[in-house]
This record gives sequence, structure tokens and C-alpha cells, in this order.
Amino acid sequence: MKRILIVEDEPSIAMVLEDDLRREGYHTETAADGDRAARRAISERFDLILLDVMLPGKDGFEVCREVRRAGVHTPIILLTARTQEAEKVLGLELGADDYVTKPYSARELRARVKAHLRRAGAATVDIYRFDDAELDFMRGELRRGGRPVDLSALEYKLLSAFVQNAGRVLTRAQLLDRVWGPGTKVTDRVVDNQVTNLRKKIEPEPERPRYLISLRGIGYRFDGEGMTEA
Repeated sequence: MKRILIVEDEPSIAMVLEDDLRREGYHTETAADGDRAARRAISERFDLILLDVMLPGKDGFEVCREVRRAGVHTPIILLTARTQEAEKVLGLELGADDYVTKPYSARELRARVKAHLRRAGAATVDIYRFDDAELDFMRGELRRGGRPVDLSALEYKLLSAFVQNAGRVLTRAQLLDRVWGPGTKVTDRVVDNQVTNLRKKIEPEPERPRYLISLRGIGYRFDGEGMTEA
């Protein structure tokens, strides 16, 4: 049974979320403030976190930042009444996987939860290795030559999406959906810039990429030939 942590300070909203998700077969736990939510998310194992942005104590952005800094890569869906694009992008840059704007439909939220649980379950191997690099899903870490490489939250999610779809073409729209979250409004140039940054960290010769291949007018493909799994 998948465990979901609901972080919501409004008891009535938390109760509705609990009832709805339990009917779907999930086990739910709740936290009503940011400090307790961060402690539980770091010390306990959850399969997904529903995180309200407006919380007493630490807000949802602070919780997200703290959880990711602790090396926890549990999928996080932000629940926010804020509609400004900059704040949504901030949440994603801090490591959130998605956001749902209030008021939202129960059907939409269930669909988002299922999609992220399915996506998280797809990473069944612990480590992917290619060339002198290895992506450690258990530790949420990239290493080259045995040494950790500093990746931003977006770069980690981008590399994970490529590795999990090795050999398959991913369009910019697909990357936006998988990495930034459905409905995020950023330009293709933002995707291209992130790919360029990632190449500098994984490619032996970033100007002549061997792994992150551009397909003009289509998108990108991760060529993991010779890649091993552990």
C-alpha cells in the first residue's frame, strides 16, 4: 500500500483529501505545519507528499528545500492558491515535482498522484552507469570517477527522465511535462539551456555530445549504449 503524507493546516481540507485517497487504496498520514512535515518527510518513508504552500511555521517552499537538501527524492506535489507563474517555477526549482492550483478537482488530483507514483515506480534499478558516470537513484546523486557531481534539482530530474527513457526520443513538451510539471509555461529555450548545463556535467566533450543527442526540430535522446544497471 502506497504511503502518502498530506501536509495541510486546514483540518476540513485534510480530511477530504484523506477520505478521497483512502478510497483509492492509499495509506495516508497528515501533518498540519511545516516543521513537523519536514521532520516526518526526512525521517520516515513515504511514496508521495502532498504539500500545501501556505503553512504555519515553515511554508511549503521551505519544507521542499529542506527535504531535498536532506537527500530525500520522494515525489512532491505542491498545493497552492498562488497563480503567479514565478512562484510555481520557484517551487519546481526547489525540487517539487508538480503543482496543483486551488481550487482543484478531486479527479485531477487523483490523476496527478497516480502519474507520479507510476513514474517513481519506474525507477526500479538502484544505479545506472555510463562511461565514468553513475546515477544513484537511492542516494539521489550523480558521480563521475567516484566523486559526487553537484546537480540542481531540475538537472537531477532531467537526467533521471533521460536515463529512464534511454534510447527513446523525448520532445521538449514531454520534458516539460516530466521535469517541470504539467501545464508549466516556460519556453523551449529554457529546456535547451538546462540540457546544455547538464551536458557540461556528464559529457566527456560537451561540445560533441555522446549521450545527450539533439534531434533537430524534435527534441533529445539519451544514448545509453554500454550502460549497465545495478
